[in-house]
Amino acid sequence: MFELTPFARNNHFLGSYDPFKAMEEFEKNFFGHQVPAFKTDIRETENAYILDAELPGFSKEDIHAEVRNGYLTIHAEHKTENEEKNEKNNYLRRERSYGSFTRSFDLDGINSDEISASYKDGILTLTLPKSTQKVEEGRRLEIQ
Repeated sequence: MFELTPFARNNHFLGSYDPFKAMEEFEKNFFGHQVPAFKTDIRETENAYILDAELPGFSKEDIHAEVRNGYLTIHAEHKTENEEKNEKNNYLRRERSYGSFTRSFDLDGINSDEISASYKDGILTLTLPKSTQKVEEGRRLEIQ
């Protein structure tokens, strides 16, 4: 019946201590309810924008960048498994982890055919060349 309560209880005196629930509460309090996506820095040069995305711990094969419908989407995903057994093949430790991040960026004013990417030391660097098409400046219309 207590599991149906529509609010979170922080009173551990009512039940037994659950270390997994305590760790989950710690993560919520520390990171907030939503863990942010990977960090990006965007800088402008004369002819392009340079996007640096921090993706430490990922291999190049785990990262996918795609241009579709006027958006650049970066998706990074990795899975790891650690398994240790004793001589009787009983688990002493078995851990699995999974991480997935996705971010999208609007490509207005970018020549999407010439985007280039490189990955080194946990930083994905994308060069986004500026479009050479002139965007018309606004003008005032004379009303007759």
